[in-house]
Amino acid sequence: MIAAARAAIGTPTRVQGRVAGLALDCVGLAALAARAGGVRFEIPSDYSLRSDNRTRLAEGMMANGFLPVETARPGDIVHVEVGPGHHHLAVQTELGAVHADFGVGRVVEAELPPDWRTIFVWRLEGEER
Repeated sequence: MIAAARAAIGTPTRVQGRVAGLALDCVGLAALAARAGGVRFEIPSDYSLRSDNRTRLAEGMMANGFLPVETARPGDIVHVEVGPGHHHLAVQTELGAVHADFGVGRVVEAELPPDWRTIFVWRLEGEER
């Protein structure tokens, strides 16, 4: 999952972006990484991380073999709140996280800002907990 996320570094960001090298948003990046981990699922087109879709996201993650864990480790998908009502997904790495950074306009690997509040950490079922 980390290798797939890192392969997307430099991809321009775009809402609803789904293609590495062309355009990704945070959901597209998380799906790309999950697919590399063997998860096959469809992303609904009617989501918005600016809405409170935490329950819907959690249900989808669990239905696709992810389990919530307390502490992130490399390869986990981290769901953070970057501001009131603004949610974001990232792939945890040993150097920080790979995520679609709309501030710089591309997918990057960096430490997540300390003021971003972690909502959930998702790990694929069967991975060491």
